[in-house]
Amino acid sequence: MQIKFAPMGYTQTNCYIISKEGKQLIIDPGMGATDWVLANVSEPLAILNTHGHYDHVWSNAELKEKLHIPIYIHEADAFMLQKCPLGQPTPPSHADVTFAKDKAFELGPFRFRFRHFPGHTPGCSIVEIDDVWFSGDFLFQGSIGRWDFPYSDGKAMIQSLRKAMQIKENFTLYPGHGMSTTLKEEQRGMAQWIAYIERN
Repeated sequence: MQIKFAPMGYTQTNCYIISKEGKQLIIDPGMGATDWVLANVSEPLAILNTHGHYDHVWSNAELKEKLHIPIYIHEADAFMLQKCPLGQPTPPSHADVTFAKDKAFELGPFRFRFRHFPGHTPGCSIVEIDDVWFSGDFLFQGSIGRWDFPYSDGKAMIQSLRKAMQIKENFTLYPGHGMSTTLKEEQRGMAQWIAYIERN
């Protein structure tokens, strides 16, 4: 598996291209991602959105029009593709594949899984491929996603962190912003984040 990424737009949102056997998955094509994606794919199979915020889905519509590939997102965030809850003029797109809970898929040479970790958004999920998590805005290096946006939920974030703390395997984490880390490294701080959310 090969992973390419580039930070997109003023939010510096990481867009990822994952390649296997000459085919690709695109994760979170944000603002201005289209040209970079087109220059780095040969046979793309799908667009995977970790959640519905504008800086992760901005180029969905343009890429779908050019590449004729489906968009995957958790059903609880699908509405955000039509109307941005943060008031941004995001080009509207439409989800082709939605799911209600943790869900595994097979597409070409890829076996990938969405793990649902709500809190930052109702449908916030990570994309698991092999031993890698594309963690969107759930987990970052040394931090977690905000829970003070419209449709965010601190109580759900606490439950998601508790769920993540129970996972025994280690994964390399590629987040929606910033540099990579590991699940084991981020698990060290989860109890402190839970306590912080509970106080605030």
